[in-house]
Amino acid sequence: MKKDDNGFKQFVTSLVKKHGTPLFLISELKLKERVEYFKKLLPGVVPYYAVKANPSLEILKTFASLGLYFDVASEKEIETILKLGVSPDKLILSNSVKSPPLIKFAKEKNVLLFTFDSEYEIQKIAKYAPGSRVIARIKVPNVGSVVELSLKFGLEPEDVIPLLVKAKKLGLKPEGISFHVGSQCTRVENYLESFELTSMILKDAQAKNISLNIVDIGGGFPIKHFNHEEGIFEEMAPVLNKELHRIFNKSIQIIGEPGRALVGPCCTLVMRVIGKSIRKNKHWYYLDDGVYGCLSGIIYDHCKYQFNVFKKGSVQISTLAGPTCDSFDIISVSEDLPELEIGDIIYVKNIGAYSIATATNFNSIPVAKTIVI
Repeated sequence: MKKDDNGFKQFVTSLVKKHGTPLFLISELKLKERVEYFKKLLPGVVPYYAVKANPSLEILKTFASLGLYFDVASEKEIETILKLGVSPDKLILSNSVKSPPLIKFAKEKNVLLFTFDSEYEIQKIAKYAPGSRVIARIKVPNVGSVVELSLKFGLEPEDVIPLLVKAKKLGLKPEGISFHVGSQCTRVENYLESFELTSMILKDAQAKNISLNIVDIGGGFPIKHFNHEEGIFEEMAPVLNKELHRIFNKSIQIIGEPGRALVGPCCTLVMRVIGKSIRKNKHWYYLDDGVYGCLSGIIYDHCKYQFNVFKKGSVQISTLAGPTCDSFDIISVSEDLPELEIGDIIYVKNIGAYSIATATNFNSIPVAKTIVI
């Protein structure tokens, strides 16, 4: 074991001894590094952090202190961000389907940039937040993305111009086009095809005397979850930069909505074995967190994680299960692990996004304790 690994083991062990488990560790240093890294990879894109990825207050405070913009989707998210001293003009309400109370709340708080993907949404925005700025969200290819978002959201391209014209007639201010290529997108072609489609819409809008100023390329920027994986985002970024520069003129502001790309690599989940059995000649290990807790990304985010242990030894295929009284709470049935004992530590890195954000208190089991390191 390397010295760095040894130091990490000692550090984690000391935290477990002091706080117990499960623990959700947030690295403030890594949060700052990821923001700078994103800006380095895509220097022409203004990042609006997608709060839904992880709304932990510690994370939001760090991003607010860095002057970041925010992608919000609810009253609570708006309220939380504004309380941190962020100016309302740094927020985009990107939820394509909003309730009237949410629209009115945003208007009252001077959050006046909305997305829409239907005529009904335009009518609601015009009624409850008159004079607001609006961005049309279009349907784009989601091929190869882990979570396909075009199933639920996005205008057909041919419907965009008529609705922008209607928005203008209703007193709204059409500002731009947005899209989302799907979460954890590993296919750069999704972005490139979306750029071309958006460019054509911008030209059509100009011909209809609608001057658009913003292109929102959404999120979906992938991260590594396993040690053996390549840095896909790092490979995609030069291609994205080249095409953004080629397709869109300098008068267009390019924004994005990174969530996972900013917080995913910044958090670690630490658990312990609380039970053990042999079922059908295979070891089962029961952990103090599971799919109802911070491993909820397995269900809601279709995510796979690398489970790490400090113990060495010959490995065997094992099953990991969570602590709840539900057979659905099975984490993995095919993990290569050395034989573990009750009390042994298992940890997962790169788990900052869509994990603690979707964790529940099922069985009244508390969510993992958050610690900033």
